[in-house]
Order: sequence, then structure tokens, then C-alpha cells
Amino acid sequence: MSRDPSLNAMVYFESVARTGRVAKAAEQLGVSPSAVSQQIKLLENLLGVALFRRDKRELSLTLEGEQMFTAASSAFTTLDAARRRITRQRERQQLIARVSPSFGVRWLGQRLVGFIDAHPDWDLRIDATADPTNFDREVVDLDLRYGHGQWPGLVNQCVIQDSVFPMCSPDYLARTAVDEARYIDSTQAAIQWDRWWAEQSMTPTGDYGALRFERSSMAIQQAVNGVGVVLESATLAWDELSDARLVPWAPEQGALRFPAYWAVCPPGHANRRLLRAFIDWVQAEGTAHESAIQAYLLAHAIRIQQP
Repeated sequence: MSRDPSLNAMVYFESVARTGRVAKAAEQLGVSPSAVSQQIKLLENLLGVALFRRDKRELSLTLEGEQMFTAASSAFTTLDAARRRITRQRERQQLIARVSPSFGVRWLGQRLVGFIDAHPDWDLRIDATADPTNFDREVVDLDLRYGHGQWPGLVNQCVIQDSVFPMCSPDYLARTAVDEARYIDSTQAAIQWDRWWAEQSMTPTGDYGALRFERSSMAIQQAVNGVGVVLESATLAWDELSDARLVPWAPEQGALRFPAYWAVCPPGHANRRLLRAFIDWVQAEGTAHESAIQAYLLAHAIRIQQP
């Protein structure tokens, strides 16, 4: 037979120690005073010590009782906090998504306030990392991934079509000849300069290969600084294009448009109401964003090509 105190006995003991009266503890617990007294006696017999000093109808804790009460109170407080957290999580809507850092900061983060205001009861967690989620091992509901959209075994839904074209600062455009251009590459981009020139059937001129950055944010900033020409996503560079910190380098070369950003999740997640609401919101925002980009390209006489 187990010699460990039962949880029931500990609950009864903690209540008596806190209230100082068996009858009061019994009332709070919804049991008879004799049931409480029996549990206290069983606990004392098990421990081999007296937990209370009894003076007529008054009870006070012994030294051992004080030690046991401190431990029990701490344990029950921890359990109650866990219970309240679990209940709160069950009552609230929770979504965990993962996005690439540049997309999270430059596009999604700027628009999230609209979603949050529309869903004030949601618990939303966004992790920014370039690493795709292993849905078998990680507790993540959804990835917003940049790439080809062909991840096997997962639902792949395109939420944003992107347009890529060369861009630079107005000052760089004004002072640099085409054959003197310095080209900036984003190493994580789906379309880089070598592919761009192949699509254009062009032979590169100028300085290529010296400036390569892992993050689009870094490459875009260097172009804004007047370092060179970056081949970048209009989605990620939209703020700089909108306020003319960046301008098209060679509008006559056009822009490549392709499905770039994808909502990715396991098939079992795809029909969850919460996930569906978030994906639909991202796609609606993406559609509005694409319309703005198309208007920009039209205004600058940049033709659209499919890679």
C-alpha cells in the first residue's frame, strides 16, 4: 500500500489550516465535519506527527503543520494557476504562425493591427524565422512561406503574387551609367540577377557578384543608401517604392510576376475555422497589395512578364 498522502487528504488539511476550523473547512469543501476530521487523522497517522495543536474548539498548526501548510499552499497555487491558464486558452482563440523575417517585418507586421482589431479575443503568436516548420515535431499551425509552393504532404495555397524588377535610389539612377552599375543580390530571393539576365536574354555589364546579402531588408537598405541596383520584391520594397526612396532602374526591362508567398499547413489544419479566417485575411490583404503594385507598374510603364 502506498505510504504517500492522498491528494484528498492534502486538500482537507490545507483548508483546515487556512480557515482554522474543521466546520468552516467542511462548509467550504461541501462535506461533513467528520469526513474532514477523518482525513486529517489519517494524514497525521501516515506522517507520524501531529499537524495541529487542539485546544478545545481552537486549532493551531504545529511546526510540522506549518511546514506542510507552506508546501501545500504553494502546490495548490501552482495547480490553480495552471488550471486558469488552460481554461483561458480554451476560451480564447489561439493561432501560432511562422513567417520569414523580412516578410514579417516589412509586410505582415505593418498590417496585423487590422486583423488584431477585428479579432480582439485571439491569442496570436508570430515567429519570424527563415526555417520552415517541421509540423510533425513543432506546435505551429501555419507557415507563410516564400518560394515555389511545392512542399509535399502539405497544403500549399498562394496568398500573394509578387513582382520583381531592378530598383535603385533616385540619386544613383541620375549619376550612374548602365555599364557602370553595381548590382546587389539577395541570396534568399527566388529570382536573382543571373536568372534575371537569362530571362531577359541579356549579357551583364557593370560590377556583379561583389555585394550579396542574406536578408532582403539588408539588400533593400543598401540600394536606398545609393550603393547600387537591387533586384528585389515589390512586396518587400513597397514602402521605399511608394515614397520614391527607390525607383525602377530600367523600366523597359519589365518585371517578373510569379506566385511567391504561400500559406502552408498540414491537411488536417486546413479546414480549421481559425486558420481559415487568418489565411483568408492574408489573401485579401495580398490581393489589395497586388492591385497597388500593378497600378505602380502601369504608371511607370513597366510591363509584366511571367518567368
